[in-house]
Amino acid sequence: MAPDSSSESVLPRKRDPESIEEALTGLPEVALKGLFRRSSNYTFLVEVSGPTESRLAVYKPAQGETPLWDFPPSTLFRREVAAYRLARHLGWPDIPPTVVRVEAPHGVGALQLYVDADPRLSYLRPPAGPEPDWLPVALFDVLTNNADRKAGHCLFDAAGKLWVIDHGLTFHVEPKLRTVIWDHAGRPVPPPLREDLCRTAESLAGGSLGGQLSQLLSRAELRTLGRRLRSAAKPGFRLPQPTSDWSIPWPPV
Repeated sequence: MAPDSSSESVLPRKRDPESIEEALTGLPEVALKGLFRRSSNYTFLVEVSGPTESRLAVYKPAQGETPLWDFPPSTLFRREVAAYRLARHLGWPDIPPTVVRVEAPHGVGALQLYVDADPRLSYLRPPAGPEPDWLPVALFDVLTNNADRKAGHCLFDAAGKLWVIDHGLTFHVEPKLRTVIWDHAGRPVPPPLREDLCRTAESLAGGSLGGQLSQLLSRAELRTLGRRLRSAAKPGFRLPQPTSDWSIPWPPV
């Protein structure tokens, strides 16, 4: 039976992200387990395994991407990985470990650790208890120019931890922000997040982050990301307001 795409992206075991990335990249066997039938692109549940370890992951092959008029072909999987690398450097939001996998059943693509999420919960229906802090997610979507932040891309695992997934439509040089998360529109960025933005902008310009993302994004996209980081780090910056009905993706979930 095919898995439900609403629970797409597994609660990571208590291991550091680097070890999880190494497992996703280096474990020798990648076995198809199912297809997420409600996905816009071909998206598979796979088991990545070796002699002593196995993990479930979401596999998005380049050749399974639906052609788009505004994004270059076979680049969405790289944008998934770039979003993860950026979030790792910022320290927020939480995206499951995501890597480029070359040797896989349908060729090169992105592998993302599977999050065993409650399909009933999302941005529009968070778990009971304290309200999650959505501002870092909203700001991250501004930075990455996320054109498809649906409510169902916000997952909650068994411990109630928030994970965000589906970042294929990101980093375009033209304004394309489409999101359901407009609660923080007009709000300034808190100083701790501004410090993260400044640190990340420096690393993008001449540090490790720039080297990592240069393998995943175009030069124009990297320059635009740098401008967004520097702009959002300024004390007077406020999160943008929606500009039209197009600002909200459809369907919103």
